[in-house]
Amino acid sequence: MADSHDTGQERNLPPTAKRLADARKEGQVARSRDLAHLLVLGVGAALLIGMASPLAGAGMRLVAHGLTFDARTVAEPSLMMARLSDLAAGGLLAVAPVFLAMAVAAVAAPLALGGWMFVPSQVEPKFDRLDPLAGVKRMLSLRALVELVKVMLLAGLLGAVGFAYIVHELDALAGLAHESLPVSLGHFGALLAVALGLLVAVLAVSALIDVPYQLFEHHKRLKMTLEEVKREAKETEGDPHLKARIRRMQLEVARKRMMAAVPTADVVVTNPTHYAVALQYADGRSRAPVVVAKGTDEVAERIRELARSHGVPRLEAPPLARALHRHVEIGEEIPAALYTAVAQVLAYVFQLKAFAAGRAARPVEPTAIEVPEGMDPGAAGAAP
Repeated sequence: MADSHDTGQERNLPPTAKRLADARKEGQVARSRDLAHLLVLGVGAALLIGMASPLAGAGMRLVAHGLTFDARTVAEPSLMMARLSDLAAGGLLAVAPVFLAMAVAAVAAPLALGGWMFVPSQVEPKFDRLDPLAGVKRMLSLRALVELVKVMLLAGLLGAVGFAYIVHELDALAGLAHESLPVSLGHFGALLAVALGLLVAVLAVSALIDVPYQLFEHHKRLKMTLEEVKREAKETEGDPHLKARIRRMQLEVARKRMMAAVPTADVVVTNPTHYAVALQYADGRSRAPVVVAKGTDEVAERIRELARSHGVPRLEAPPLARALHRHVEIGEEIPAALYTAVAQVLAYVFQLKAFAAGRAARPVEPTAIEVPEGMDPGAAGAAP
């Protein structure tokens, strides 16, 4: 499959699945003529051998009928053409099953390698194919030379095997003339079966060599350069730089939306510096507090700044901050395993609000909020 964007790089990378699929759509698949010839001749030989008795009987009847003359036939030579037509029709009818099976095998042969396909573009008229220079170039190409050598070698091998067999059985063939018709037909059928078997064996050996060769050549023609692989990846998956830019934009939008929710939070639980998780509890609208923002390092610092500027209470509870950051996504309710720990935080926040309103004494900030074992990713032996 030609590539108009060839950069001169070496084609040393195997074809991708898309490359193979595109080549198949263009009608480029591995084909072996030797395999097709083997299937056609093999089916024909098998039927001839299997139908030897019916064919011999039909042959005897045709010979007997052809050598039988009546007075009218002798007196009217014009009837000989009609008689010849009847004999020809009878012969064709006798071997029709063999020819029909071979035709079916010829049509089905592509299924053995490459499969069936119909490519309308391959039958469309293309005037560039009439270019004599291009035709000569194709005829003198290495591929055409290899195919010519293969055909000549196969034809020579088939001819040599056939000639050797005829020479070996020459006496037997000559002896058929001295045998009765039934015996002669039987002996001829046996000789023909052996001859067909030898030809099929030669084609089988040729197909065993040609099929791997055709598969190798097909994949070799479709090999790709590094530039082609990169270009195909961009066409199928999109430009990685553009995808990364879109992803950054999406993350930025999500981060801005998350930061906008920090001022509405009830409390921000911190690590105190590496983690920050903002919780919001809407009584009657959710069963448990919801994480509205979370982050680490720079994002955590930004969450703390927003909380400070908007008067959102902050509480240092490192195990709880780490557990919330690991196990709860933004917009999700806290898991039941953290209810007790978060309840301590909210109780402190509500007491702090009461103190600010002058309704209660200043609460003592909780310093030993514990989380269930395995929930804190920073604790020894915690689940990864």
